[in-house]
Amino acid sequence: MKWDDLVEEISFNLAEDSKELYPHFQYRISLPLREAVEVMIACHDSYVAKSIVSFCGGWGKVNKSIQSYYSTINVTEDPRDNDNKAQLEQALDLMVDVFQGYQREPPLWTPIINGLIRQKGNIDGIPMHHLNHRTGCLESVVVDIGLIGDFNEDPFIFAVGATHLPNRFGDQVADFKILEAMGLLYKEYEKK
Repeated sequence: MKWDDLVEEISFNLAEDSKELYPHFQYRISLPLREAVEVMIACHDSYVAKSIVSFCGGWGKVNKSIQSYYSTINVTEDPRDNDNKAQLEQALDLMVDVFQGYQREPPLWTPIINGLIRQKGNIDGIPMHHLNHRTGCLESVVVDIGLIGDFNEDPFIFAVGATHLPNRFGDQVADFKILEAMGLLYKEYEKK
């Protein structure tokens, strides 16, 4: 499998922001794997994810591959499914591996890094170019993983989350606490 291999039968989830971030892709029926991965990460696009997973041999094969490195990580077709899970420590390990992989071999890791960089999700007090992250939210779970700070000047690699929450879609206290934690983390980054 190579980054330039074509992922066929691409479609985009109109409920996500791929139309804003990637308007030039909207009527494409195939994308190189590198571009599909970037869109999937940047836009949380479950339709693109489904196309990539199909290209890679299905959910079972993808999970088996992921779990050979990160045993607690499991992903499903439905982004709101409670079977999507990981221990926070392994989510952090994944981010460390991505960042270190990019430092060693930028061309190999660029699609993943581009997806992290392009993801929207501003946090007051943190310049957009100092927040490269991936959020994930279920009804009772919230998580944010990524890089905070100047990408080329020893950014902090982080994973923050909370679980066993009341229905987050009606009670967003945990979401605000995560935003508060991100602000505090950025202030620590600025001190270094």
